[in-house]
Amino acid sequence: MHPKWLLPEFVDDVLPKEAQRVESIRRTILDQFVGYGYELVSPPLIEYLESLLTGSGKDLELQTFKLVDQMSGKTLGIRADVTPQIARLDSHLLGDEGVTRLCYADRVLRTRPIEGDMSREVVQIGAELFGCSGILADIEINRLLIQSIRSVVNRSLTLDLGSVSIAQSVSSWLSLSSEASTHFYEGLQSKDTAALEEFSKDFDTEEQKVIMSLPKLYGDVSVLDVAREVLAKVPDAGRGIDDLESVYQAIKDDVACVSFDLAELRGFQYHSGLVVAVYVEGDATPIARGGRYDRVGEAFGRSRPATGFTIDLRRLSGCASEVLSEGSQRKIWAPCMQSEPELKTQIAELRRGGDIVVEDLLDQSIGLTANGYTHTLVKDGCGWSVVTIDNKN
Repeated sequence: MHPKWLLPEFVDDVLPKEAQRVESIRRTILDQFVGYGYELVSPPLIEYLESLLTGSGKDLELQTFKLVDQMSGKTLGIRADVTPQIARLDSHLLGDEGVTRLCYADRVLRTRPIEGDMSREVVQIGAELFGCSGILADIEINRLLIQSIRSVVNRSLTLDLGSVSIAQSVSSWLSLSSEASTHFYEGLQSKDTAALEEFSKDFDTEEQKVIMSLPKLYGDVSVLDVAREVLAKVPDAGRGIDDLESVYQAIKDDVACVSFDLAELRGFQYHSGLVVAVYVEGDATPIARGGRYDRVGEAFGRSRPATGFTIDLRRLSGCASEVLSEGSQRKIWAPCMQSEPELKTQIAELRRGGDIVVEDLLDQSIGLTANGYTHTLVKDGCGWSVVTIDNKN
């Protein structure tokens, strides 16, 4: 018999210590967002499937749990990503003119864990900026992304930048059909040189050179100069390169390393420009991803420029263990005496002042230091006083 207390694979409980840390980080980062003018929203966990998958491509569809609505008979989806929902809010419900800044901190559920995830139930925290197609919006979003992570992590950060628009410019230059473009993008994303050689054989020598050069355009900022030379005859490719240069100049002093990969086409079905991934020192998979996705709102009747990012909050919590200050709030162990009105008053005042006060219901002061207690409440000649616990005993 299957034990009733076991959970499905890659689904786990969050116990008190981690839950408190995740909540503390959530509040810290949301404060960062608010400081930039981003407003908090919370879309529903379930929606009609077609709304959840608008403009997102087949990858998100495979990650989405599906069920039948017992009220309407329609197919519902449990969200696997919050970003399409935020685009729906901007396009359909808010309808603001000019720039709209929204943020969120919500759970998503996926059919399978993806790279780096500890669970199929992920806590996403992110920000989205709508209504500005200029590079200033991408710079703001990337600065906010970096500062949000740095507010809780003191390890080195690496930013990996790419631009889907460069490959899209090459596709237009080659006059590729929709199907051919997809094969081209998939070959670039996987850096499958054999597939790209086969793909390029029907093009002339100059076009073949561009196709085969793209997977090699990765490295430090010097790769942008190489790209300008290789892609000199590709219309609009220079704009994508210039955008990468602008973002680099704006954030280079805030991170330990910035790398470039002009064949990074993750999410090419919906991304339309710059894409970014952030790595924390010692972690092989990105802790945050973002980019520009200008066309997602089309299906909701209002196509708007959009750029944003998402951070995995629980993974961020794991990286932040070295810098979170847990000693700023006192945790006080207090007697439980209903007949002592002075004690009740003192406990209430301490809690209003921000202290944690736990009452001893069983009259057992056991393992206080091991359980994080820093003080006790004791009675002396002057009344009830807060006394520091001697950790040496």
